[in-house]
Amino acid sequence: MEVVDEKEAGVRARVEEVLGRTGSRGGVTQVRVEIQDKKGRSIIRNVKGPVRVGDNLVLLETEREARRLR
Repeated sequence: MEVVDEKEAGVRARVEEVLGRTGSRGGVTQVRVEIQDKKGRSIIRNVKGPVRVGDNLVLLETEREARRLR
């Protein structure tokens, strides 16, 4: 069995809310996700591809947060 460093594996997050479409052609969706490791912590991220409420994402990095849509 291979031991994988937590930084390499990523952090699980669940989509709480879809905030809207962004990008020059609307190909990116802005979502609010709840970090599964730290209950109650939620951040805003940009996601490429289809996504809906309840989906699970694996975030490689959780320190940065996307700017809100205007």
